[in-house]
Amino acid sequence: MSSRKAKNTKLSLPVDESRDHIQGSVTAPVTLVEYGDYECPYCAQAYLITKEIQERLGDKLCFVFRNFPVTKIRPHAYETALAAEAAAAQGKFWDMYDYLFKHGQAVTNDSLRRSAASLGLNLTRFDSEFHDRVYSNHIDEDIQSGNSSGVKGTPTFFINGELYNGAWDLDTLLGALDEESVFSWSEANK
Repeated sequence: MSSRKAKNTKLSLPVDESRDHIQGSVTAPVTLVEYGDYECPYCAQAYLITKEIQERLGDKLCFVFRNFPVTKIRPHAYETALAAEAAAAQGKFWDMYDYLFKHGQAVTNDSLRRSAASLGLNLTRFDSEFHDRVYSNHIDEDIQSGNSSGVKGTPTFFINGELYNGAWDLDTLLGALDEESVFSWSEANK
């Protein structure tokens, strides 16, 4: 089988519609989970790649993003994840996700507030939830699940619950997803 199964590391926290940020159907033949950090330049590159993959695979793909702020390298990364979760509480997670990855990795609390305003969020609620760190348990759960699943840095991908150890350039990652899609389809139709 492919190199992604070499370590046999599995996703410790299964994808769950009630807690995860999901694009696509959870019944899609392939689920791609990314542990990422909004301030990571490699995650910004991966953002463009996952967008292209989503476009190409369409309804064959379920994409999940989980927070994995690497605060030892990027001290403000946790606050950026808090802003994304505060936006999620107002139904704007994917809007904030797009905004953060499109507007660079050097963010401040003021720029996060401006991004919330530009997305039309209720700023009183955003400010309160952001400053009170209301969604820190969700972020901490993402971090813990990443740690227990073998995540060492960002971005880290899982394909159908298995740690993907291969390159994540467009062609290589797309090839691994296509391979898994064919495998999942043939397994389901046995």
